[in-house]
Amino acid sequence: MNPTPSRERICLLTGGGYPYRRDALGGWCRTLVEGLRRFRFELLTVTDREPPSAPAYPLPFNVGSARAIALGRDPARADRRRGAAADDAAEAAEAATLLCRGLLGDVSPVTALFGEGLRRITGFCPPTEDSGRAGPLSSLPLTEALLEAWRQRQADASDGQPPMPRLSVRDARTAATLIRHAMRALAVPLPEVELVHCVGGTTPLLSALAGRWRTGIPLLLTEARTAVPRQRPAEERLSPGVRTVLRRFRTSVARTGYAEAALIAPLSTYHHGWALEHGAQPTRLVQVPAGVDPREYPGAAEPAGTPTVVWAGSGGPDSGLSCVLEAFTEVAAAVPGAVLHLVGITAAHEEQCAEQIERTGLGRAVRLHPLPADPRDRYTVGQVVAHVPGPADPPYRLVEAMMSGRAVVGVDVGPAGETLGDTGLLVPPGDPSELAIAIVGLLRSPDRRRALGEAARQRALTHFTVDRVVRVYGALYSDLAAPPPAPAFELALTVPAPRITTPATVRWLTREKV
Repeated sequence: MNPTPSRERICLLTGGGYPYRRDALGGWCRTLVEGLRRFRFELLTVTDREPPSAPAYPLPFNVGSARAIALGRDPARADRRRGAAADDAAEAAEAATLLCRGLLGDVSPVTALFGEGLRRITGFCPPTEDSGRAGPLSSLPLTEALLEAWRQRQADASDGQPPMPRLSVRDARTAATLIRHAMRALAVPLPEVELVHCVGGTTPLLSALAGRWRTGIPLLLTEARTAVPRQRPAEERLSPGVRTVLRRFRTSVARTGYAEAALIAPLSTYHHGWALEHGAQPTRLVQVPAGVDPREYPGAAEPAGTPTVVWAGSGGPDSGLSCVLEAFTEVAAAVPGAVLHLVGITAAHEEQCAEQIERTGLGRAVRLHPLPADPRDRYTVGQVVAHVPGPADPPYRLVEAMMSGRAVVGVDVGPAGETLGDTGLLVPPGDPSELAIAIVGLLRSPDRRRALGEAARQRALTHFTVDRVVRVYGALYSDLAAPPPAPAFELALTVPAPRITTPATVRWLTREKV
């Protein structure tokens, strides 16, 4: 008989993942929801892509609702629409000034200005399901505020701050339009819950912050992706000034999230250090490494015959696929008959992936395996796994490969080194030739790669299992979402016993070392 969900309701807030996309992050969220059956989940995904038509995963009984909200596209009407009352216009101008001054600042007091400006702007954005209209955000004079803050920053450059690229009026308008579009996430209404669990990303974090400022609801923040203010592929055409504004905007949103979250759950020491560097309080950090279910990745004997390399990823322009294909061109030349299996390719990127393969001239040496794919043979079809993640990919694919008992050649970015330890090989980023040399070495050394594969599986079983993740998040949910304990009444003692009060949000640490 299924247990009855508790009264604690959790809003699991993502940026286009579970339950609508079958990717590494979606699989992690699914494990969390299905493993914590005693909580009731309200699933919300906020994205700037096309809204998904239906969930990609079946929803368990403890999911109360699942909604996907896409931020609508609005022409650059931005600064042209006025008409607000004089008082409202003055408040909007002050909020925009705070936001932009904090955006271009480098010290924490200035960063706090960004958070205050964002909070005031949230007050102008009442919750609405219609995220496609510009609404009150159109009255924010972001262009003027950006230009003024930029001029001020340039004037202060003599104080030892690094120089800024040029920002023209046109650049400022473009940046203002893009920021205004991102801030539509502030108007997304959140369900009535006891806790919001935001799984990374600028867009969902903006919605989570707005919900916290409106209702005071606790926020649990999971750093699920590589902690860098990355540039997206579509932004390559933008000017250096606009790219600088967007990068600083994302970093400032992350800093504000660290300041507002009740607890932050980084995936690794790498993510932990990033959070500390950007203002997170050490007492609010609880490191929870990635984990997978060993039953889904039981491992298997190496296939005999054809030398085979496996890479897992979405296949998109920002997924690391280009580096893999470039390296495999050298592998195929050194090891005749070698084959590359690409697993986990999403439907949205299948055609683009096929075009990249065609340009390499590798032909049938590359095999596509779109999702869904059976985890049991996702990695075991080959002898070596190449772990080349995109800048936004979480480390779950690496843990899956390790759990499958395969030798891994990884690119040394983000938490790859600490996750893999000494159970695989690491090569520098951006060097396909070094990647190819390492792969060829393992393909030619069966004893070494089998030893590495066995060591990798043992390391994954010891440190990266899903039951550990579920256990820790269950404790965090209970501490943050559960109602406060009932008042205790004690008899007065002649000699009071010494007592130590344990903070509520970390009391579980005294019961069990995780």
